[in-house]
Amino acid sequence: MNPHLFTPLVLRGITLRNRIAVSPMCQYSSKDGFANDWHLVHLGSRAVGGAGLVMTEATAVEARGRISPADHGIWKDEHIEFLSRITAFLNQHGAIAGIQLAHAGRKASVQAPSEGGGAIPESEGGWLTVAPSAIPFRPNDPAPVPLSKDEIHAVVNAFAEAAKRALRAGFQVIELHGAHGYLMHEFFSPLSNHRTDEYGGSFENRIRFGLETIEAVRAVWPQDLPLLLRISATDWVEGGWDIEDSVELARRVKPMGVDLIDCSSGGNSLGQKIPLGPGYQVPFAARIRAEVGIPTGAVGMITEARQADEIVRSGKADLVLLARQFLRDPYFPLHAAQELGEKPEPPTQYLRAW
Repeated sequence: MNPHLFTPLVLRGITLRNRIAVSPMCQYSSKDGFANDWHLVHLGSRAVGGAGLVMTEATAVEARGRISPADHGIWKDEHIEFLSRITAFLNQHGAIAGIQLAHAGRKASVQAPSEGGGAIPESEGGWLTVAPSAIPFRPNDPAPVPLSKDEIHAVVNAFAEAAKRALRAGFQVIELHGAHGYLMHEFFSPLSNHRTDEYGGSFENRIRFGLETIEAVRAVWPQDLPLLLRISATDWVEGGWDIEDSVELARRVKPMGVDLIDCSSGGNSLGQKIPLGPGYQVPFAARIRAEVGIPTGAVGMITEARQADEIVRSGKADLVLLARQFLRDPYFPLHAAQELGEKPEPPTQYLRAW
């Protein structure tokens, strides 16, 4: 029989208690990259609620890699102390602590969505953004500065150094952010990468930065701990990155030590046309899993217990990642267990309610 939503999932040397993960969700609540009590309560409540894997929001590997000035960071050792407090709490309540390492590239230096999301000029505390090519995400945004080869190598090293700090902070899962129009995705996609050197042009060249980053992180990340990669499986734009590219990328990264592909989509072009609907990205996870033989995660408008269970039971994905549904219901796994006839396992402090 195929596993179901509450079957443990083994990835290298760690075991998730179920197949439900908290997808990375930016909270726009940090100062100078530091986590704080908001992040402790936000992430901790999802561990109490029964999630198997609790992921931090996109966590910048260097200051200029933040989406906004209020983003999480792990570019300096001082960030480790509070992150360690969070991972200890997650572990205490049965969840595996994961961190998404990220660099926003040309989509950095913008306001939080609640403040409008517009580009922040340097005169108002913004910073120069970097990218594969001098192509802004929005027509009126300042053009990003193309990274030199030396700067590319420095960013790769920043990911590796961030991975070392993540280990010291107590995380057991790393996810590299290669989706949603951020730096790694910008290199992948021909829409945003117009380089003519060995980091642009052909498919092999456009994935080079991503492969170098994976190699550098895997070299410092313990062999018994899993490494995940989030991708945008398609740009939803003709001539952009597509599912065929994603399948081939998955084939390349599997032998490099990537243990699961987290399949999202879009985010790299204002011209994208996304056919939104429940589970609209699940087919990407299913295809990559079937054709490459690598575990996958499904994300996007997964809101119901039976829907999530069917994705796992039918072999479309090994893990479901929920975002907005976890904002609505921090205890989704406990409620899902009840609905599916499994035994909920709340903390002892909450037993009287179950």
